[in-house]
Amino acid sequence: MTKFGLAQPVRRVEDPRLLKGSGAYTDDITLPGTVHGVVLRSPYAAAAITSIDTAAAKAVPGVLAVYTIADLKADGIGDLPCLVSLKNRDGSEQVSPRRPVLADGAVRHVGEPVAFIVAETTKAGRDAAELVEIAYDMLPSITDLATAMDAGAAQVWDSAPKNVCFDWEIGQKEKTEALFAQAAHVTRLTVVNNRIVVSSLEARAAFADYDAATGRWTLRTNTQGGWGIKDMLGQNIFNVSPDQFRVITPDVGGGFGMKLFLYPEHALTCYAARKLGRPVKWASERSEAFLSDSHGRDNITLGEIALDKDGKFLALRTRNVANMGAYLSNFAPYIPTMAGTSVLASVYGFQTVYANVIGVFTNTVPVDAYRGAGRPEANYLVERLIDAAAREAGIDRVELRRRNMVTPDAMPHTTPVGKVYDSGDFKVVLEHGLKMMDWAGFEARRAEAARRGKRRGIGMAYYLEATGGAPTERAEIRFADDGFVDVYVGTQSTGQGHETAYVQLTVDRLGVPGEKVRVKQGDTDTIPTGGGTGGARSLYSEGQAILVTAAAVIEKGKKAASEALEAAPADIVFEQGRFSIVGTDRGMDILTLAATQRDRAAKGADVTTLDAAEVANIDAHTFPNGCHIAEVEVDPDTGEVAMVRYSVSDDFGKAVNPLIVRGQVHGGVAQGFGQAVRENTVYDPESGQLLAGSFMDYALPRADELPDIEVDLIEVPCASNPLGVKGAGEAGAVGSPPAVMNAIVDALTPIGVTHLDMPATPEKVWKAIARAA
Repeated sequence: MTKFGLAQPVRRVEDPRLLKGSGAYTDDITLPGTVHGVVLRSPYAAAAITSIDTAAAKAVPGVLAVYTIADLKADGIGDLPCLVSLKNRDGSEQVSPRRPVLADGAVRHVGEPVAFIVAETTKAGRDAAELVEIAYDMLPSITDLATAMDAGAAQVWDSAPKNVCFDWEIGQKEKTEALFAQAAHVTRLTVVNNRIVVSSLEARAAFADYDAATGRWTLRTNTQGGWGIKDMLGQNIFNVSPDQFRVITPDVGGGFGMKLFLYPEHALTCYAARKLGRPVKWASERSEAFLSDSHGRDNITLGEIALDKDGKFLALRTRNVANMGAYLSNFAPYIPTMAGTSVLASVYGFQTVYANVIGVFTNTVPVDAYRGAGRPEANYLVERLIDAAAREAGIDRVELRRRNMVTPDAMPHTTPVGKVYDSGDFKVVLEHGLKMMDWAGFEARRAEAARRGKRRGIGMAYYLEATGGAPTERAEIRFADDGFVDVYVGTQSTGQGHETAYVQLTVDRLGVPGEKVRVKQGDTDTIPTGGGTGGARSLYSEGQAILVTAAAVIEKGKKAASEALEAAPADIVFEQGRFSIVGTDRGMDILTLAATQRDRAAKGADVTTLDAAEVANIDAHTFPNGCHIAEVEVDPDTGEVAMVRYSVSDDFGKAVNPLIVRGQVHGGVAQGFGQAVRENTVYDPESGQLLAGSFMDYALPRADELPDIEVDLIEVPCASNPLGVKGAGEAGAVGSPPAVMNAIVDALTPIGVTHLDMPATPEKVWKAIARAA
């Protein structure tokens, strides 16, 4: 009970299995008769396809089939859907072009799938891919977001003039303009949120099998929840009932948003499995992943902030140009619009906010959700803008934040864009963060670094995240024949430690030993519905479902105990895992009761069993927040940035497992640091080729570049869910980029460098120093 109780730093129960090599990932699984798929991808960013000849490829020994769009059309295969449709400012609809599973008459980015080869071995499939003869008529391409709307820029789609997909707005434009007109000071800043290649530890894979007798597919694939994949395959791709698909998600090595979506390979492996009557497996290589996995971020945003004479924030106005890539991924339009703007007000008392978001097509890999999904981009703008306003207005940057934070007595607080914060004590979290980092003692550390020839800077970012996801979640608790308690959940772990947290919740409610609880996930046949994992929703959504299901178990248990103990249900009480007759010592523990009732039922008795399944309505999402502070040293001779200290003061409400929470923050900070100073997705402007197409050219952060990341948890319980928790999964990646970049700018401001864009690579920093000199 103590070991697995709530708020305990329990080590992850899934780790022994994974560390001993007993994990089962998609590419570990095989079936008799398995054949292998290879995707032939476009080498061009933009081209018309005038002919495809597959004869030579089909003649390669071991090749079973070579599929093109003609084959898919003949069999009625549909297109990959975009599930979000926006209204433009003028009331018209966004441009939503078709996204075929295989290229249809043209290619629009390097890496777009053109043909699918299935062979007895992967080698034979690759050999055949080289023999597919495709006649391309190359066309001009545009990969640069900054110039994609310029006159004369290459057009990705004829239906999208100036490459505009949508032109969307939120907020009170007239009120915002009036407040800017009366402002004592206005600060303007344009920031670039660089494009990210997701780089999960495990690359994507899809492994499909088709049963002709039942007309059902089984797709084993690494997802963040198979229910959405199942629905889209049925409704959009094959035009059959989604129930004809069983999606099994085994262990998953990282998702970060990228594994939420339906990809061409899901459809292709299912299609080929039905055509050939054999299991078909496709597994991505890393170089392929750079060209085919959805990318993240890629925004250019102008922010303007209006202050009164006392340094109080009046209004915020933004214009964000967001790259969609060549096609619309499943949720792409939602990310910079409704998701990103939801946190523009952050923790500050703006009277009004107005945001204009323009989605733009380019000849690049489609862009969709990446850890934080729009909220990191918005927080980055706001925190960079506040630092710039503090410099211009001559107000201390910490004091400027203090003056404008929403106070606890204002909760619940409704923001200008309609979000309702249920809880938060932002100043307390801020002050704790300053104390953690010894902010007051920084100037002495700056002087010491200067004696060593280094420029030291300190930067802060106060972030606010808005979690999201499906409005319901389901849990089921079954008492198994072997004496274990099986908890079936509709979320999907991709490495976050879900199993441990759910075990802790189950133990807390039912009083069973933690070693007797098993978490079941990732099978759409055994778990009929699920919201999957995304938007940092899992604990508070699935947690609520576990609570209501455990409550149902206890109610059924009272009736079952009354039957077993021959007492009235009203006389049965449940405490610490035991049902008993009130005022007596007669009773039995919950596992014994479950076994007793199961045995009686097996003998034909009409008894109450304890198994239960419930769906919880998720009435409100959560608003985790916190203060990130980074301390860096810049080498002026090389431009190299070293992170020397990092601390986070976080409010995630009640922490079910503080150890897991801190681990999630550590990982998010590492990803944010990578975006801030290392990761740079570069396309050649002339050819449209992805120049940073491997880890030889795309720099991920290394462990030896990060200091120990100190994380303190300030618990301000969430008022909108019974656990009092706030989502923690994305927060580290939300707060770290602006903290790191503000620290770098602080280091360089004394020599006249007051702005840099991510990534702050050594070359970029060195050039900025040289220009200032």
